[in-house]
Amino acid sequence: MIQQQLASSEQYMQNKLDERKLLGNYRHLKQKSNLIDFCSNDYLGFARSADLKTAIQNEVDSYPLNLNGATGSRLISGNISYAEDLERQIAAFHHSEAGLLFNSGYDANIGLFSSLPQKGDTIIHDELIHASIIDGARLSHANRYTFRHNDLESLESKLKQAKGICYVVIESVYSMDGDTPPIWDILNLTQQYGAQLIIDEAHAVGLYPTGLIAHLELSGKVFARVVTFGKAIGCHGAIVLGSNLLREYLINFSRAFIYTTAAPFHQLAAVKMAYQLLKHSTIEIAQLHHNIAQFKKGIQPSGFNRLLRSDSVIQCILLNNNEKAKQAAQALQNAGCDVRPILSPTVAIGTERIRICLHSYNTADEISLLTTTINNITHE
Repeated sequence: MIQQQLASSEQYMQNKLDERKLLGNYRHLKQKSNLIDFCSNDYLGFARSADLKTAIQNEVDSYPLNLNGATGSRLISGNISYAEDLERQIAAFHHSEAGLLFNSGYDANIGLFSSLPQKGDTIIHDELIHASIIDGARLSHANRYTFRHNDLESLESKLKQAKGICYVVIESVYSMDGDTPPIWDILNLTQQYGAQLIIDEAHAVGLYPTGLIAHLELSGKVFARVVTFGKAIGCHGAIVLGSNLLREYLINFSRAFIYTTAAPFHQLAAVKMAYQLLKHSTIEIAQLHHNIAQFKKGIQPSGFNRLLRSDSVIQCILLNNNEKAKQAAQALQNAGCDVRPILSPTVAIGTERIRICLHSYNTADEISLLTTTINNITHE
């Protein structure tokens, strides 16, 4: 019987993998290449920064009594004053009353959305929201509605159906399209219907140093924000920003916080030093915006109908099926540009694409090579 169950499980897994291969969306791990980086989230070059690496090491060395690991959750043995000081510093930087650190952006979204909305409440999120938010919302057992991407009428129709406490969830810069929602209009709608607005800022920090919400001076009008450290900050981890009350609630009810070993000191030191570097990165941020403008200017008019509208570091060319997206990515890689295809089911069928991430350290010649190759592809 046990052997039959084992064989059944193995057959199921093999069938699912074969199905993926047949559909052309089989995933496999790749090593980093020596190609020009147009795919990583290291928007300001912090992950590769020698200055940041030195600063982190100096910070670690200045606290010789700290352990290699946290030794437990923050509610048992893993909490240190350094972590609480860091939370206050980051919250102040983003113009927030308080913040709570999580070990990753995924953990932060799981921890927030699985614990805050309750059965009988309502979560309404954009259809292109991060997968981690969807997973957290499912764990909450709240009613969950999806509205069409950036569509105010669709959002309002769902707000009219909401029951209990309602939470509306958007990203300030969307991870797969790179666009920004009509934040003011969405905020007005949520206030009109008595809903709370939560915003994921993973891809906005760096493009806007403190994030788009602080940049727009809307911090006091938003219920909560999630900021991750694995993109422009160049490190790892995340923080949920909001009120002191929200922080205390998550400490008491967020299972993703309560039941996990805390981040080690080295990770905390890396985040602290990266934020100090961010405060002095005016030149890099200006260069990043310049590179975005150069890329958009370099795409020829014939390719405009395939280029999604975006003013962010994320620029996408629609190819509309997996095979074309893979072929375009391969052509760019052959030219020396590390661009990856984004395939269904990561994106909806018919919206497969190549996704380009621009960085402050990409040179004018590198961007010219990228746009020239893309123009040649879109002419074919």
